[in-house]
Amino acid sequence: MSQDIQTGYLNMEMLRFTTAGSVDDGKSTLIGRLLYDSKAIFSDQLEALELASKLRGEAHVNLALLTDGLRAEREQGITIDVAYRYFATPKRKFIIADTPGHIQYTRNMVTGASTANVALILIDARQGVVEQTIRHAFIASLLNIPHIIVCVNKMDMVDYSEEVFENIRITYESITAKLDILDIRFIPISALHGDNVVKRSTKMDWYEGPTLMFLLENIHIASDNNLVDGRFPVQYIIRPYSDDFHDYRGYAGRIAGGIFKKGEEITVLPSGLNSKIKSIDTFSGELNESFAPQSVTITLEDDIDVSRGDMIVHRNNEPKVGQDIELMVCWLNERPLLVNGKYYLKHTTSDARCIIKEIVHKVDISTMEFGTEDKSVKMNDIARIKIRTTKPLFYDSYKKNRTTGSLVLIDESTNETVGAGMII
Repeated sequence: MSQDIQTGYLNMEMLRFTTAGSVDDGKSTLIGRLLYDSKAIFSDQLEALELASKLRGEAHVNLALLTDGLRAEREQGITIDVAYRYFATPKRKFIIADTPGHIQYTRNMVTGASTANVALILIDARQGVVEQTIRHAFIASLLNIPHIIVCVNKMDMVDYSEEVFENIRITYESITAKLDILDIRFIPISALHGDNVVKRSTKMDWYEGPTLMFLLENIHIASDNNLVDGRFPVQYIIRPYSDDFHDYRGYAGRIAGGIFKKGEEITVLPSGLNSKIKSIDTFSGELNESFAPQSVTITLEDDIDVSRGDMIVHRNNEPKVGQDIELMVCWLNERPLLVNGKYYLKHTTSDARCIIKEIVHKVDISTMEFGTEDKSVKMNDIARIKIRTTKPLFYDSYKKNRTTGSLVLIDESTNETVGAGMII
């Protein structure tokens, strides 16, 4: 690969998307079709796929086997764990998270969707909108996924009926009207036969919209990140101690929000001291400005004591600072959430401990209603809680910034991640 081609590939825009839907809606088959029709499968992978399908006695190549990697998944024909796949087209790079459809694997969907730009929600054209569809729409809204693409799959099973598609679209829009979802698109597809996935379908001439691949390649995601509020959690202090960089002191990390420019005035938290950006360095060289989600090293004009867990922000544009925090939490562990329980907490690059002060209410995801009577939070439950941390955190609401507005809770005794939190 030439240097120019390699540089161009590295600089291509990355889109992360997740799939969600009920069991047997065809999520894995859809991803397999995307990879197959976009020529993102190596010849040896295709040969193994054809052999595996033949051994299973299937008439067609089973594209779902590309993502169903666990033996139990292949035996049952379902998705259990989150499967990640990577591919690229001339326009974009993609990371796919194929998440399970079962109710008991809600936590897996939250894990796969937490960083997604787009959620593909599949609906079986024969079944229409079901309880799991509502559940996944609510989680997509809760996780603040900017774009939702509703793929009405298995259109071949309903004779490619426009009426069936329109009825599903109207029902889905009426249900999600009360959710905070700004961008919803609808596409009628057949993942099995490839209709409207990569190539346009000749059997649905009534549909005038784009194919799924065209939409994934062209949907606008540049403004998905918060480019207004400057947030730079410091991850690592770089001190080379070499003759060439004897006095170099850089603060490395990934920009969580905003645009940082050379010469710009900044504030360092928690000290509150002010300075100016001296340089913004990367492996490829120095930049005049950088933005989320780039990984950079920032140097300051003043010699300020900055450590891991501190945050560099725009002057006069600071995040909230506090120890009493209210959040929505998805519980990931078999052991239930304990009121007055103590947990280890990770937020951006900062570590702390916290105590659960109160369970405000639990969410019934099926009806999208809040319940105050039953406050027992078990695995796969979502609840609103209040915590108090051992030290102040620098945070924004999750709706404002998905990085500075999220945290994870860890069991101190087992070191297991037990909760994924979204700050209100």
